[in-house]
Amino acid sequence: MDIHQTEEQQVEAIKTFWSNNGNAIIAGLAIGFAGFIGLNYYNEHKLQQEVNASEAYQTMLEEASIDGAAFTAAGEAFMAENENSTYSMLTAIALAKEAAEKQDWAQAETYLNTAIAKSVDDGIKAIATVRLARVQLQLEKYEQALATLSAKLPASFTADVEEVKGDIYFKQGKSALARTAYQAAIDEASEGSNPALQMKLDDLAQVIDLSK
Repeated sequence: MDIHQTEEQQVEAIKTFWSNNGNAIIAGLAIGFAGFIGLNYYNEHKLQQEVNASEAYQTMLEEASIDGAAFTAAGEAFMAENENSTYSMLTAIALAKEAAEKQDWAQAETYLNTAIAKSVDDGIKAIATVRLARVQLQLEKYEQALATLSAKLPASFTADVEEVKGDIYFKQGKSALARTAYQAAIDEASEGSNPALQMKLDDLAQVIDLSK
């Protein structure tokens, strides 16, 4: 089961953006900050750390594309060396995906919790939160997954949240709640954007009819 279909393009777009523009953004912010408060307060060491992290992140991605088997070790080493960097959360999400593809749900849960804890971007945090709930669903941690989804997330993620809630309720045998959640997800989603979701609702309707 692919638990990353709805957010994967968003993550890739952000990763590409930071890979292409990270150094320039960091340098620009630092220069602007320095000009505003004066050079005496400019933290050159912090800037250099972020630039180094950006370069190390890009190097790690290049190496991982050549030798995918070494990605987990390289990613964990990167996070240990750059734990306060913006790039650390992207690495944690990538490692979580790798673990999920191996169905190592416990490890994926750990990585996603790390991504959420380190995130300074609301969109990335929301992606990690929804993925965490899906992983907890795989681990049959139903109540914990619902608690994860109770976090305040951007409105654009409401459809994803409701769909996962529907999956949780369905696994719990709570058909009425599942139907309500699926319908809410459809109402929030763009028209025709998620045929798989409509299929879930249709299948659920058949289950409810058969149970009568």
